[in-house]
Amino acid sequence: MRFRHPDGTTVHLSYCTNVHPAETLDGVLAQLRDHCEPVRRRLGRDRLGIGLWLAKDAAHALVNDPAALRGLRAELDRRGLEVVTLNGFPYEGFGAEEVKYRVYRPDWTDPERLAHTCDLARLLAALLPDDVADGSVSTLPLAWRTPFDTDPQAAATARSSLVALAERLDALEELTGKSIRIALEPEPGCTVETTADAIGPLADIGHSRIGVCIDTCHLATSFEDPQTALTALADARITIPKVQLSAALHAEHPHLPEVRAALSAFAEPRFLHQTRTRTADGLLGTDDLDEALGGGTLPDSAPWRSHFHVPLHAPPAPPLASTLPVLQDALTQLVGGPAPRTRHLEVETYTWQALPPELRPRNRTQLADGIAAELTLARDLLVDIGLKELP
Repeated sequence: MRFRHPDGTTVHLSYCTNVHPAETLDGVLAQLRDHCEPVRRRLGRDRLGIGLWLAKDAAHALVNDPAALRGLRAELDRRGLEVVTLNGFPYEGFGAEEVKYRVYRPDWTDPERLAHTCDLARLLAALLPDDVADGSVSTLPLAWRTPFDTDPQAAATARSSLVALAERLDALEELTGKSIRIALEPEPGCTVETTADAIGPLADIGHSRIGVCIDTCHLATSFEDPQTALTALADARITIPKVQLSAALHAEHPHLPEVRAALSAFAEPRFLHQTRTRTADGLLGTDDLDEALGGGTLPDSAPWRSHFHVPLHAPPAPPLASTLPVLQDALTQLVGGPAPRTRHLEVETYTWQALPPELRPRNRTQLADGIAAELTLARDLLVDIGLKELP
Protein backbone atom coordinates (compact mmCIF):
# COMPACT_ATOMS: atom_id res chain seq x y z
CA MET A 1 0.00 0.00 0.00
CA ARG A 2 1.34 3.40 -0.95
CA PHE A 3 0.59 6.79 0.56
CA ARG A 4 1.50 10.31 -0.48
CA HIS A 5 2.90 12.53 2.26
CA PRO A 6 1.95 16.23 2.04
CA ASP A 7 5.54 16.99 0.97
CA GLY A 8 5.13 14.68 -2.04
CA THR A 9 7.09 11.73 -0.65
CA THR A 10 5.72 8.23 -1.16
CA VAL A 11 5.40 6.22 2.07
CA HIS A 12 5.03 2.44 1.81
CA LEU A 13 2.95 0.26 4.14
CA SER A 14 3.41 -3.52 4.13
CA TYR A 15 3.00 -6.48 6.41
CA CYS A 16 5.76 -8.90 7.35
CA THR A 17 5.55 -12.47 6.09
CA ASN A 18 7.34 -13.96 9.09
CA VAL A 19 3.81 -14.51 10.43
CA HIS A 20 3.69 -17.51 8.08
CA PRO A 21 7.35 -18.56 8.06
CA ALA A 22 8.72 -20.54 5.13
CA GLU A 23 12.26 -21.88 5.07
CA THR A 24 12.50 -22.76 1.36
CA LEU A 25 11.80 -21.00 -1.92
CA ASP A 26 8.90 -23.34 -2.62
CA GLY A 27 7.50 -22.37 0.78
CA VAL A 28 7.82 -18.67 -0.04
CA LEU A 29 5.95 -19.14 -3.31
CA ALA A 30 3.20 -21.04 -1.51
CA GLN A 31 3.07 -18.25 1.08
CA LEU A 32 2.36 -15.70 -1.64
CA ARG A 33 -0.46 -17.83 -3.01
CA ASP A 34 -2.03 -19.00 0.25
CA HIS A 35 -1.68 -15.90 2.42
CA CYS A 36 -0.44 -12.70 0.80
CA GLU A 37 -2.72 -12.58 -2.22
CA PRO A 38 -5.83 -13.38 -0.12
CA VAL A 39 -4.98 -10.48 2.21
CA ARG A 40 -4.67 -8.17 -0.79
CA ARG A 41 -8.04 -9.28 -2.09
CA ARG A 42 -9.70 -8.68 1.28
CA LEU A 43 -8.39 -5.12 1.21
CA GLY A 44 -9.74 -4.58 -2.30
CA ARG A 45 -6.34 -3.43 -3.51
CA ASP A 46 -4.70 -3.97 -6.88
CA ARG A 47 -1.31 -3.88 -5.15
CA LEU A 48 -0.17 -4.83 -1.65
CA GLY A 49 3.23 -4.37 -0.07
CA ILE A 50 4.75 -7.28 1.80
CA GLY A 51 7.89 -7.33 3.92
CA LEU A 52 9.43 -10.63 2.89
CA TRP A 53 11.25 -12.85 5.35
CA LEU A 54 13.72 -14.95 3.37
CA ALA A 55 15.35 -17.65 5.49
CA LYS A 56 18.90 -18.77 4.81
CA ASP A 57 17.96 -21.64 2.47
CA ALA A 58 15.46 -19.57 0.49
CA ALA A 59 17.94 -16.71 0.12
CA HIS A 60 20.72 -19.06 -1.00
CA ALA A 61 18.45 -20.63 -3.61
CA LEU A 62 17.62 -17.23 -5.07
CA VAL A 63 21.19 -15.89 -5.01
CA ASN A 64 22.49 -18.98 -6.77
CA ASP A 65 19.77 -19.21 -9.41
CA PRO A 66 19.02 -16.02 -11.39
CA ALA A 67 16.10 -17.75 -13.12
CA ALA A 68 14.52 -18.52 -9.74
CA LEU A 69 14.92 -14.89 -8.72
CA ARG A 70 13.26 -13.73 -11.93
CA GLY A 71 10.51 -16.25 -11.25
CA LEU A 72 9.90 -14.84 -7.77
CA ARG A 73 9.73 -11.32 -9.16
CA ALA A 74 7.22 -12.49 -11.79
CA GLU A 75 5.14 -14.28 -9.17
CA LEU A 76 5.00 -11.14 -7.02
CA ASP A 77 3.81 -9.15 -10.03
CA ARG A 78 1.26 -11.78 -10.98
CA ARG A 79 -0.28 -11.79 -7.52
CA GLY A 80 -0.37 -8.00 -7.16
CA LEU A 81 2.37 -7.88 -4.53
CA GLU A 82 5.41 -5.64 -4.16
CA VAL A 83 8.47 -5.67 -1.91
CA VAL A 84 10.43 -2.64 -0.70
CA THR A 85 11.68 -4.13 2.58
CA LEU A 86 12.97 -7.43 3.91
CA ASN A 87 13.05 -8.73 7.47
CA GLY A 88 16.62 -9.94 7.87
CA PHE A 89 16.50 -10.46 11.65
CA PRO A 90 15.70 -14.21 11.86
CA TYR A 91 18.24 -16.31 9.96
CA GLU A 92 16.43 -19.64 9.97
CA GLY A 93 14.07 -21.72 12.07
CA PHE A 94 11.50 -19.03 12.79
CA GLY A 95 8.74 -21.59 12.35
CA ALA A 96 10.27 -24.00 14.86
CA GLU A 97 8.29 -25.17 17.87
CA GLU A 98 10.79 -23.32 20.08
CA VAL A 99 12.52 -20.23 18.73
CA LYS A 100 13.49 -18.36 21.92
CA TYR A 101 17.21 -17.42 21.96
CA ARG A 102 18.07 -19.04 18.62
CA VAL A 103 16.58 -16.05 16.77
CA TYR A 104 19.68 -14.05 17.75
CA ARG A 105 22.11 -16.40 15.98
CA PRO A 106 24.25 -15.82 14.02
CA ASP A 107 25.01 -12.38 15.40
CA TRP A 108 27.16 -9.61 13.97
CA THR A 109 30.39 -11.20 15.22
CA ASP A 110 29.77 -14.16 12.88
CA PRO A 111 30.82 -13.74 9.21
CA GLU A 112 27.67 -15.60 8.16
CA ARG A 113 25.51 -12.70 9.38
CA LEU A 114 27.36 -10.33 7.04
CA ALA A 115 27.18 -12.79 4.15
CA HIS A 116 23.44 -13.39 4.65
CA THR A 117 22.66 -9.68 4.88
CA CYS A 118 24.64 -8.95 1.73
CA ASP A 119 22.66 -11.68 -0.03
CA LEU A 120 19.41 -10.08 1.14
CA ALA A 121 20.51 -6.66 -0.09
CA ARG A 122 21.31 -8.06 -3.55
CA LEU A 123 17.99 -9.86 -3.70
CA LEU A 124 16.04 -6.81 -2.61
CA ALA A 125 17.72 -4.67 -5.26
CA ALA A 126 16.39 -7.14 -7.84
CA LEU A 127 12.90 -7.36 -6.31
CA LEU A 128 12.20 -3.64 -5.91
CA PRO A 129 9.44 -2.31 -8.16
CA ASP A 130 10.74 -0.53 -11.24
CA ASP A 131 9.56 2.85 -9.94
CA VAL A 132 11.18 2.43 -6.49
CA ALA A 133 14.88 3.12 -5.97
CA ASP A 134 15.18 2.59 -2.21
CA GLY A 135 14.93 -0.57 -0.14
CA SER A 136 15.46 -1.47 3.51
CA VAL A 137 16.50 -4.57 5.43
CA SER A 138 15.98 -4.84 9.18
CA THR A 139 18.46 -6.89 11.20
CA LEU A 140 19.24 -7.85 14.76
CA PRO A 141 20.78 -5.17 17.02
CA LEU A 142 24.32 -6.57 16.97
CA ALA A 143 23.68 -9.53 19.31
CA TRP A 144 21.98 -10.91 22.37
CA ARG A 145 23.70 -9.28 25.34
CA THR A 146 25.54 -12.43 26.43
CA PRO A 147 28.30 -13.27 25.76
CA PHE A 148 28.65 -10.20 23.52
CA ASP A 149 28.79 -7.61 26.31
CA THR A 150 31.66 -9.36 28.11
CA ASP A 151 33.73 -10.15 25.01
CA PRO A 152 36.33 -7.39 24.54
CA GLN A 153 36.57 -8.06 20.81
CA ALA A 154 32.87 -8.39 20.01
CA ALA A 155 32.02 -4.72 19.49
CA ALA A 156 35.02 -4.15 17.21
CA THR A 157 34.20 -7.26 15.16
CA ALA A 158 30.57 -6.22 14.73
CA ARG A 159 31.60 -2.70 13.77
CA SER A 160 34.01 -4.01 11.11
CA SER A 161 31.26 -6.18 9.64
CA LEU A 162 28.82 -3.28 9.44
CA VAL A 163 31.40 -0.95 7.91
CA ALA A 164 32.15 -3.62 5.30
CA LEU A 165 28.42 -3.97 4.69
CA ALA A 166 28.03 -0.24 4.11
CA GLU A 167 30.85 -0.31 1.57
CA ARG A 168 29.23 -3.22 -0.27
CA LEU A 169 25.90 -1.41 -0.31
CA ASP A 170 27.62 1.60 -1.89
CA ALA A 171 28.99 -0.71 -4.58
CA LEU A 172 25.57 -2.31 -5.04
CA GLU A 173 24.00 1.06 -5.77
CA GLU A 174 26.69 1.86 -8.31
CA LEU A 175 25.97 -1.45 -10.02
CA THR A 176 22.16 -1.49 -9.89
CA GLY A 177 21.02 2.08 -9.26
CA LYS A 178 19.13 0.80 -6.19
CA SER A 179 19.90 2.15 -2.72
CA ILE A 180 19.57 -0.46 0.04
CA ARG A 181 19.82 0.56 3.70
CA ILE A 182 20.19 -1.65 6.77
CA ALA A 183 18.34 -0.97 10.01
CA LEU A 184 19.40 -2.35 13.40
CA GLU A 185 16.27 -3.20 15.36
CA PRO A 186 16.68 -2.48 19.12
CA GLU A 187 15.11 -5.25 21.18
CA PRO A 188 14.86 -5.91 24.93
CA GLY A 189 17.62 -8.20 26.14
CA CYS A 190 19.99 -7.41 23.28
CA THR A 191 23.20 -5.45 23.54
CA VAL A 192 21.29 -2.67 21.77
CA GLU A 193 18.07 -2.78 23.78
CA THR A 194 16.81 0.77 23.21
CA THR A 195 17.14 3.51 20.63
CA ALA A 196 19.46 5.29 23.04
CA ASP A 197 21.72 2.21 23.04
CA ALA A 198 21.88 2.37 19.25
CA ILE A 199 23.27 5.88 19.02
CA GLY A 200 26.83 5.13 20.13
CA PRO A 201 27.48 2.14 17.83
CA LEU A 202 25.81 3.77 14.83
CA ALA A 203 27.57 7.08 15.32
CA ASP A 204 30.83 5.11 15.48
CA ILE A 205 30.05 3.46 12.15
CA GLY A 206 29.18 6.87 10.75
CA HIS A 207 27.43 5.79 7.55
CA SER A 208 23.90 6.80 6.58
CA ARG A 209 23.24 3.38 5.05
CA ILE A 210 23.26 1.81 8.53
CA GLY A 211 20.48 3.13 10.75
CA VAL A 212 17.70 2.08 13.14
CA CYS A 213 14.53 0.10 12.67
CA ILE A 214 11.99 1.39 15.18
CA ASP A 215 9.80 -1.49 16.35
CA THR A 216 7.00 0.16 18.30
CA CYS A 217 6.40 -2.96 20.42
CA HIS A 218 10.04 -2.96 21.51
CA LEU A 219 9.95 0.80 22.05
CA ALA A 220 6.94 0.42 24.34
CA THR A 221 8.27 -2.64 26.16
CA SER A 222 11.32 -0.62 27.19
CA PHE A 223 9.07 2.29 28.25
CA GLU A 224 10.74 4.63 25.77
CA ASP A 225 8.94 7.90 25.09
CA PRO A 226 8.62 8.22 21.29
CA GLN A 227 9.30 11.95 21.15
CA THR A 228 12.40 11.68 23.35
CA ALA A 229 13.72 8.68 21.45
CA LEU A 230 13.18 10.14 18.00
CA THR A 231 14.58 13.53 18.95
CA ALA A 232 17.75 11.90 20.22
CA LEU A 233 18.15 9.95 16.98
CA ALA A 234 17.66 13.13 14.95
CA ASP A 235 20.17 15.03 17.05
CA ALA A 236 22.71 12.25 16.49
CA ARG A 237 21.91 12.17 12.73
CA ILE A 238 20.91 8.51 12.89
CA THR A 239 18.68 7.47 10.00
CA ILE A 240 15.47 5.43 10.33
CA PRO A 241 15.26 3.29 7.18
CA LYS A 242 12.29 1.31 8.48
CA VAL A 243 9.58 1.20 11.17
CA GLN A 244 7.74 -1.90 12.35
CA LEU A 245 4.23 -1.18 13.55
CA SER A 246 3.51 -3.47 16.49
CA ALA A 247 1.97 -3.36 19.96
CA ALA A 248 3.15 -4.88 23.24
CA LEU A 249 1.20 -6.43 26.10
CA HIS A 250 0.52 -4.00 28.96
CA ALA A 251 -0.47 -4.86 32.54
CA GLU A 252 -1.27 -1.81 34.64
CA HIS A 253 -1.55 -3.66 37.99
CA PRO A 254 0.63 -6.78 37.81
CA HIS A 255 0.36 -7.41 41.57
CA LEU A 256 -3.32 -8.35 41.27
CA PRO A 257 -4.06 -12.10 41.06
CA GLU A 258 -6.51 -11.65 38.20
CA VAL A 259 -3.92 -9.70 36.19
CA ARG A 260 -1.26 -12.35 36.73
CA ALA A 261 -3.73 -15.02 35.70
CA ALA A 262 -4.50 -13.10 32.50
CA LEU A 263 -0.80 -12.66 31.78
CA SER A 264 -0.10 -16.35 32.32
CA ALA A 265 -2.25 -17.17 29.28
CA PHE A 266 0.33 -15.33 27.14
CA ALA A 267 3.34 -17.22 28.56
CA GLU A 268 4.06 -19.76 25.82
CA PRO A 269 7.03 -21.90 24.76
CA ARG A 270 7.82 -20.67 21.25
CA PHE A 271 9.07 -17.08 21.51
CA LEU A 272 10.82 -14.99 24.15
CA HIS A 273 8.54 -12.45 25.77
CA GLN A 274 10.94 -10.13 27.56
CA THR A 275 9.10 -8.30 30.33
CA ARG A 276 9.97 -4.90 31.75
CA THR A 277 8.90 -2.46 34.44
CA ARG A 278 10.04 1.09 35.09
CA THR A 279 11.00 1.92 38.67
CA ALA A 280 12.78 4.70 40.53
CA ASP A 281 15.96 2.65 40.03
CA GLY A 282 15.46 2.51 36.26
CA LEU A 283 14.27 -0.15 33.86
CA LEU A 284 14.14 -3.66 35.30
CA GLY A 285 13.19 -6.84 33.52
CA THR A 286 13.31 -10.55 32.84
CA ASP A 287 14.09 -12.49 29.70
CA ASP A 288 10.66 -14.11 29.53
CA LEU A 289 7.12 -13.65 30.79
CA ASP A 290 6.97 -16.89 32.75
CA GLU A 291 10.14 -15.84 34.56
CA ALA A 292 8.48 -12.56 35.56
CA LEU A 293 5.37 -14.36 36.76
CA GLY A 294 7.10 -17.16 38.63
CA GLY A 295 10.44 -15.90 39.80
CA GLY A 296 9.43 -13.06 42.09
CA THR A 297 12.41 -11.05 40.82
CA LEU A 298 10.46 -8.36 38.96
CA PRO A 299 8.82 -5.69 41.13
CA ASP A 300 5.07 -5.59 40.60
CA SER A 301 4.22 -2.23 42.13
CA ALA A 302 4.37 -0.50 38.73
CA PRO A 303 3.03 -1.52 35.29
CA TRP A 304 4.60 -4.35 33.33
CA ARG A 305 5.04 -4.53 29.58
CA SER A 306 5.86 -7.73 27.76
CA HIS A 307 7.38 -8.25 24.32
CA PHE A 308 4.37 -10.03 22.87
CA HIS A 309 3.21 -8.64 19.52
CA VAL A 310 -0.56 -8.45 20.00
CA PRO A 311 -2.77 -7.76 16.95
CA LEU A 312 -3.06 -4.04 16.35
CA HIS A 313 -6.83 -4.02 15.95
CA ALA A 314 -7.62 -6.50 18.74
CA PRO A 315 -6.15 -5.55 22.13
CA PRO A 316 -6.42 -8.16 24.87
CA ALA A 317 -9.46 -8.08 27.13
CA PRO A 318 -9.25 -6.26 30.48
CA PRO A 319 -7.48 -6.36 32.84
CA LEU A 320 -4.77 -6.33 30.15
CA ALA A 321 -4.25 -3.79 27.39
CA SER A 322 -1.98 -3.15 24.41
CA THR A 323 0.48 -0.33 23.81
CA LEU A 324 -1.28 0.87 20.65
CA PRO A 325 -1.17 4.49 21.96
CA VAL A 326 2.65 4.32 21.85
CA LEU A 327 2.45 3.19 18.22
CA GLN A 328 0.08 6.06 17.40
CA ASP A 329 2.36 8.60 19.07
CA ALA A 330 5.44 7.27 17.31
CA LEU A 331 3.71 7.18 13.94
CA THR A 332 2.57 10.80 14.28
CA GLN A 333 6.13 11.86 15.07
CA LEU A 334 7.60 9.77 12.25
CA VAL A 335 5.37 10.71 9.34
CA GLY A 336 3.18 13.54 10.64
CA GLY A 337 5.72 16.34 10.35
CA PRO A 338 6.73 18.49 7.39
CA ALA A 339 8.71 15.56 5.97
CA PRO A 340 8.58 11.84 6.82
CA ARG A 341 11.39 10.46 8.98
CA THR A 342 10.98 7.09 7.26
CA ARG A 343 9.37 5.82 4.05
CA HIS A 344 8.97 2.16 4.98
CA LEU A 345 6.30 1.02 7.46
CA GLU A 346 5.69 -2.65 8.17
CA VAL A 347 3.00 -4.28 10.31
CA GLU A 348 4.79 -7.10 12.14
CA THR A 349 2.49 -9.26 14.24
CA TYR A 350 4.19 -12.64 13.94
CA THR A 351 2.59 -14.07 17.09
CA TRP A 352 -0.90 -14.91 15.82
CA GLN A 353 -0.40 -18.63 16.44
CA ALA A 354 1.24 -17.97 19.83
CA LEU A 355 -1.81 -16.16 21.20
CA PRO A 356 -3.89 -17.90 23.88
CA PRO A 357 -5.80 -20.72 22.10
CA GLU A 358 -9.17 -18.98 22.20
CA LEU A 359 -7.69 -15.92 20.42
CA ARG A 360 -5.81 -17.73 17.66
CA PRO A 361 -7.12 -17.84 14.08
CA ARG A 362 -8.44 -21.33 13.38
CA ASN A 363 -7.70 -21.33 9.67
CA ARG A 364 -6.16 -19.33 6.81
CA THR A 365 -9.35 -17.38 6.28
CA GLN A 366 -9.41 -16.05 9.83
CA LEU A 367 -5.69 -15.23 9.69
CA ALA A 368 -6.11 -13.30 6.44
CA ASP A 369 -9.07 -11.45 7.94
CA GLY A 370 -6.98 -10.49 10.95
CA ILE A 371 -3.99 -9.26 8.93
CA ALA A 372 -6.30 -7.26 6.67
CA ALA A 373 -7.89 -5.68 9.76
CA GLU A 374 -4.46 -4.69 11.09
CA LEU A 375 -3.52 -3.10 7.77
CA THR A 376 -6.84 -1.27 7.67
CA LEU A 377 -6.19 0.19 11.12
CA ALA A 378 -2.69 1.27 10.05
CA ARG A 379 -4.10 2.81 6.87
CA ASP A 380 -6.68 4.76 8.86
CA LEU A 381 -4.00 6.08 11.21
CA LEU A 382 -1.94 7.31 8.26
CA VAL A 383 -4.92 9.00 6.62
CA ASP A 384 -5.82 10.67 9.92
CA ILE A 385 -2.27 12.03 10.14
CA GLY A 386 -2.68 13.62 6.72
CA LEU A 387 -1.30 11.13 4.24
CA LYS A 388 -3.27 10.30 1.11
CA GLU A 389 -3.77 6.69 0.08
CA LEU A 390 -2.65 6.04 -3.49
CA PRO A 391 -4.27 3.56 -5.91
